[in-house]
Amino acid sequence: MPYSVIDSPKKYFDTKLYTGTGATQSISGLSFKPDLTWIKTRNSGADWHRLIDAVRGVTKELYSNATNAESTQAQSLQTFNTDGFTLGTLAEVNANGNTFVSWNFLGANTTVSNTSGTITSTVSANTTSGFSIVTYTGAGGASTVGHGLGVAPRVVIVKSRSNTTNWILGHSSIGWNKYMTLNSDIAVETNNYFNDTAPTSSVFSIFNSTNVNGSGYTYVAYCFAEVKGYSKFGSYTGNGSTDGTFVYTGFKPAFFIVKTSNATFNWVVEDNKRNTFNVVDKYLLPNTSDAEGTLTLVDFLSNGIKIRTTDNSHNGSGNTHIYMAFAENPFVSSKGIPTTARWSGLY
Repeated sequence: MPYSVIDSPKKYFDTKLYTGTGATQSISGLSFKPDLTWIKTRNSGADWHRLIDAVRGVTKELYSNATNAESTQAQSLQTFNTDGFTLGTLAEVNANGNTFVSWNFLGANTTVSNTSGTITSTVSANTTSGFSIVTYTGAGGASTVGHGLGVAPRVVIVKSRSNTTNWILGHSSIGWNKYMTLNSDIAVETNNYFNDTAPTSSVFSIFNSTNVNGSGYTYVAYCFAEVKGYSKFGSYTGNGSTDGTFVYTGFKPAFFIVKTSNATFNWVVEDNKRNTFNVVDKYLLPNTSDAEGTLTLVDFLSNGIKIRTTDNSHNGSGNTHIYMAFAENPFVSSKGIPTTARWSGLY
C-alpha cells in the first residue's frame, strides 16, 4: 500500500501570493479551480481576513477575525477559475500596490444534496483530500448534518451566515464537548455545540444554539478529515525552549495554523510561500486584522515541524497547542521517493 494517495498536494491546497492593482485582475497559477479561498492583506492591519467559497457563492464574504454575518461584496472575488480566481476592485482584496496572501482549497467543483443527517445539507466534498464545504439551515435542538467525506472529520468549523455569531471550531484533540473560537484568542471552552458527540463517517452533530443550529438560521461548515502524507490535525506540548518540540506530520508542510488551547493567545498561521526557506518567521493572526508580522517561529522539515521559538503562541512551557497542517510534499511518494528537505537561510 502506498505511503500516501496524494503525491502532489498542490493539486488540492496551495498558497498564492499576489499584488493588488486596483483594477479587475485574474490571479492564476494554481493547479486546480478553488472551492474555498481565504484572502488577507499582508501589509495592512486595516483589512479583515476574507473567506469566499463556491457553495455560498462568489462575492459572499465571511471574516475569520469577526462575528459578522455574511456580506455580499460585488467587487470582491468575482469568479473561481480553472487555475485561480478573478478579483474586482474592492480595496480589501485588491488595493493598488498592497501585497496579499490567498490560501486555496479544492472541494468537488460541484455540489450535491446530502440527506445523511436529520438536516439536509448542500455539500461540496473532496474525499481524496478530506475536505468538504457544507451549508445548511438550522433546525434547533439536537441535530446531525451530512458532510460527505466518507470518513470522520477531525476538525469542523461552523459559522452562521445569517446572524452575528462566533466561529465555532471543533477539534478531535480537545474532545467534542469542548470548542475553540476562531475569531478570538480565548482558550478552549466547554459547551455542547457538537452535542458531546464525535463526528462519524457520514455526519457531525450539533445542538440548539444560534452559533451552530438556531432554527431558521443559515450556516456554513468547513470539515477536514486527516489524509496520510497530506494533512495532519493534532496537538503537542510546549517546552518553552528555542530547541522546541518536533511535531511529526509525515510530510513537508505548506501551511500551519496553531493555537494555544489552554491559555489566551492568538491563532497564528504560517505557510511555505511567504517563507520559501527556513526559518519560517512571517505570520498572520486569523483572529485579528493585524498586518503580517515577523518572528522566528518554526522550521518546516521534510517530515514535520520543528518549533524554534519560546513565544507562548507556539511553545509555552507545559501548554497544549492544537494545530492544522497541510503538505507541500508527502514524506514519501507513492513510488517510494522521499521528499527533499527545505534549505535553511541560517547556514
